[in-house]
Amino acid sequence: MANDSPAAPVSPADQAMSSIGTQLSAAERARLSQCYQRGTQNIVANVDYAIEMFTACVVGDPGNAVYIQSLMGVLKKKHGPKKSGGLAAFWSKAGALRKLAAASQWREVLKQGAEALRSNPYDVACLLVMADACGGLGLSDARRVYLKNALDSAPADPEVNRQCAKFLAECGDFDQAIACWVRVSNVKSLSDEAERAIASLQVEKTIAGGHGMTGRAAVKPGAAGKAGSAAAAASGPVDRATELRMAIVERPTEIDAYLELADLLERDATVEEAEAMLAKAMSASGGDLKVREHIEDRQLRWARQKVLVAEKRFAAEETPANRGTLERLRSAQVKQEVEVFSARCARYPENLAWRYELGLRLKAAGNFGEAIKQFQEVLQEPRRKGVVSLELGECFQKIKQYQLALRNYVVAVESLTGDREVEQRKRALYRAGVLASGLEDTDTARKYLSELAGLDYGYRDVAQRLDKIASVKDKGG
Repeated sequence: MANDSPAAPVSPADQAMSSIGTQLSAAERARLSQCYQRGTQNIVANVDYAIEMFTACVVGDPGNAVYIQSLMGVLKKKHGPKKSGGLAAFWSKAGALRKLAAASQWREVLKQGAEALRSNPYDVACLLVMADACGGLGLSDARRVYLKNALDSAPADPEVNRQCAKFLAECGDFDQAIACWVRVSNVKSLSDEAERAIASLQVEKTIAGGHGMTGRAAVKPGAAGKAGSAAAAASGPVDRATELRMAIVERPTEIDAYLELADLLERDATVEEAEAMLAKAMSASGGDLKVREHIEDRQLRWARQKVLVAEKRFAAEETPANRGTLERLRSAQVKQEVEVFSARCARYPENLAWRYELGLRLKAAGNFGEAIKQFQEVLQEPRRKGVVSLELGECFQKIKQYQLALRNYVVAVESLTGDREVEQRKRALYRAGVLASGLEDTDTARKYLSELAGLDYGYRDVAQRLDKIASVKDKGG
């Protein structure tokens, strides 16, 4: 740990930590990317320097699963395989982390935890506390990585399997959750709980569509250790995977083999194995932008899948727990998308499509001021004028700039004239009519709501609103 006194030099990790709690700026993101590239380039030549750089990345962007995987990989490379017993088993630094966690100081848990793992990357107790901290911050992908490392370090540990099972069930990875319970089902104190959990997960899996996140075949209780056997039965995918692994050994800098193998692993094994392969691709490429964006796209897709599974679970059983899980996953998805599209806007400042996507995510996150800035940039592109004006109108209305909102709704109505823009035009007409009515501009409200009724008389409550306007006019003489 760096000295906390003012005279002490500021380490890269401490410098990165100062930005946590706010969205990473383009400059900070670029700085962390440089740290990552330096770390990747020094894995062989200077492993301690690589660890320093990867630690700075993890502390600066604690939700970035690629950074965490790279740090854990290089730490295990330095320390070698886990040794059973020994003094290291008693040197866990989890006690201090638990005190921070009890005070909900999640970011400090992750900062000090990253430093603690440098001494022992197999510290299971430390990994579990860090996973909890990620849960407190809504960092689902990072939480998955820490739990995966804990499970790798102690595959038979009851508490590790319990925590992993709980997380995997929340994410809709029912097969893997069941496998965790099966591993500890022979532990006397857990046998009843494991049996109930397995039965419940089988039901939830059926409700959610009959498959987990990776689409694998069902895992029957007592057969969880053979989770990948269904894939092994088909010779084609296995043969291709073997070929790709051999290609990687022979030509470790050719990235396409890593990416194709990650596709096979996602389909036939687990998301974690696919993520690990993509992390290897990133390391082998020296932080190549193509690989980074490939990983980003995968992570966004996986986040969407988790939300879809959570939506199915909530639709089947509207419990507070299922609602909470759905809200948490939706929030994590939006946050992740904001980060990814912010990075792409920084990389490609002239690409207005990325700015539009970022604006939509900022709006979904409730950051209307920043969304407005992005949408106004996109207005330079004439073909998006209608849809962007509609989004601007809704953002201005949220911050109570009603005249600006109405002005943008009118522009949207005038611009959304294409055959494929009918639904957006209806939305713009409705927004303009409702807002004008609220501003007591009856003529404008009648104009837009009447036009909407002419397009779709059953649209929302447009008929009732027109009746209300007519009754007010009749009363006024």
